[in-house]
Amino acid sequence: MGRRAEPTLPVPVEDDLLVEAPLRPRTLDEYIGQESIRENLRVQIAAARSRGDVLDHVLLYGPPGLGKTSLAHVIAHELAVGIRPTAGPVLERPGDLAAILTNLERGQVFFVDEIHRLNHVVEETLYPASALRDRFGATFRLDFYCIADLERILRRAAGILGVALEDDGAAEIARRARGTPRIANRLLRRVRDFAEVRAQGKINRIVARDALALLEVDEAGFDKMDRALLLAIVDKFGGGPVGLETLAAAVGEERGTIEEVYEPFLIQEGFLARTPKGRVATALTYAHFGRATGGPPAAQQKLL
Repeated sequence: MGRRAEPTLPVPVEDDLLVEAPLRPRTLDEYIGQESIRENLRVQIAAARSRGDVLDHVLLYGPPGLGKTSLAHVIAHELAVGIRPTAGPVLERPGDLAAILTNLERGQVFFVDEIHRLNHVVEETLYPASALRDRFGATFRLDFYCIADLERILRRAAGILGVALEDDGAAEIARRARGTPRIANRLLRRVRDFAEVRAQGKINRIVARDALALLEVDEAGFDKMDRALLLAIVDKFGGGPVGLETLAAAVGEERGTIEEVYEPFLIQEGFLARTPKGRVATALTYAHFGRATGGPPAAQQKLL
């Protein structure tokens, strides 16, 4: 049996796939946050439509769960065309790509999730050789969301799901959602379950706090793996530096998952630092866990 998916995991789990579609915004006006990206896309889409042209190829990048897929669907809706989604790892051979491209209609949006994981041969079939980012007419990085935007996302989702969510309840969930809409919506569903069983279905700050405590999501939005990563650096490696391979072995997690799923938020919030010699726990980590600042690592770790 696989390890239980943590409630703050930013990559989609099975129940996310079932409920994200009705929560997904359809238009740029419904899309909350990422204001600069929205306004740039609004201009580019309007210009393309006025000329009768297709939109330039768009690269959306950033940590998982921030709305790249939702934005791709919004672009298709704003252009009044269909969307054909796929994922980089699925396209194993040039023939896989050709089968999709030959069935696309003019102007239809072709969305490739995880394009950085495209097979090299498939990548060169899709684009001539050059730096990946240079092949796109528009490139946008999605950043972690502020608490105010997450509260707006939660209130919108609560309205769609029929959840009685008070403002202080939304604020409590948003504060622990790691700046990530997918996590905010997942936590809302888990807190809704708790509220239906123990609080007559109403979510306020106290109900949200108690539900999140039961889920083992702490004040910083950390789950078990976040705590395991940071405490391994502090307790097993004297605060670091520690190589990524060594850290992955210490916590029983894959290197790629640590690097792509867990680290971005921990680094963004200042709890973890990447150095030439490896990962280092910061003063914020020691303060969060109530530990005295560490000394040198127990053993010098080789950078892996």
